Amino acid sequence: MKKEPKHSEIILYKTQDGHIKIDTVFQDETIWLTQAQMAELFGVKTPAVSKHLKNIFESSELDEKVVISILEHTTAHGAIEGKTQAKQVKYYNLDAIIAVGYRVNSKRATQFRIWATNILKEYIIKGFAMDDERLKKADRWDYFDEWLERIRDIRASEKRFYQKIRDIYTTAIDYDKQSEQAQLFFKKVQNKMLWAITGKTAAELVESRSNPDVPNMGLTSWCGSIVRKQDVGIAKNYLNADEIKDLNEIVTMYLDYAERQARQRKTVTMEQWSDKLDAFLKFNEQELLTHAGKIKAEVVKKIAEERYEQFDRKRKIEEAKIADEEDIKELEKIEKKLLENKKIYPK
Repeated sequence: MKKEPKHSEIILYKTQDGHIKIDTVFQDETIWLTQAQMAELFGVKTPAVSKHLKNIFESSELDEKVVISILEHTTAHGAIEGKTQAKQVKYYNLDAIIAVGYRVNSKRATQFRIWATNILKEYIIKGFAMDDERLKKADRWDYFDEWLERIRDIRASEKRFYQKIRDIYTTAIDYDKQSEQAQLFFKKVQNKMLWAITGKTAAELVESRSNPDVPNMGLTSWCGSIVRKQDVGIAKNYLNADEIKDLNEIVTMYLDYAERQARQRKTVTMEQWSDKLDAFLKFNEQELLTHAGKIKAEVVKKIAEERYEQFDRKRKIEEAKIADEEDIKELEKIEKKLLENKKIYPK
């Protein structure tokens, strides 16, 4: 009985420039995956893979005896603690994986077919197909190495806390910026994090902390030398030092987790990234946002701008008063100097 293959990997993903790529690690010049692993690769349930394999074998497209290997898989013993047990598992080679990929109806399978079609097209036109990325590098190009580099770039960037969370999310193995899942995550992430730290959504935070009667209208940070209209509608501008520190700690946990997954060669999906953010917030004993908030962003924008007009009028009056006082002081200095000159040079 053969042992479970330890080094077989096949990773389907979309690059930052939108191209479909596949990264593989071969074992005995092929890839060996279980039905569950194929299901994960193509983003479907295991029964769907099983159904397609059954049809493939029944139609004689592939010989079941050739593409399947019964391998030994070691797992923890269910009844006896500390013991392991060997289980026979069916592994399917690359021929079977490709055949399933051309039958499965899912977004991930579509990405696979786009990649495979491009490779086949290049082969038909040129008579060969080449992986330029691997040829450029002396060592084997690796998806996880690139992922680690992206994580470190995000960590080193000067972006806001929720922008870093968004950037990490885009490293998901199945990331698709056009998907409803991604759009929903991007829409909620800022409010989710602000709620966890302050108990308010972005709109509620601006509404509760913007005050035309206090210095700088209650803002703790802004662009430029003075507070302007474009600053007052941004929620993070009202956060205090402790709140910013708490948010940055959550981002650091997120980054540490991403780096650990990459080092352990474990991919992360969009759904897993979303769940992991909730898990980190719970771990830090923060309350999760489960609603859309009490006030709409467009309503708060108008409120904040109206308060800014009040604040700006008061500021201009105060500035004019200070300017008048400075003018009076300057005139008094001139008058004093004239009087002193009269004493020195009497008529």
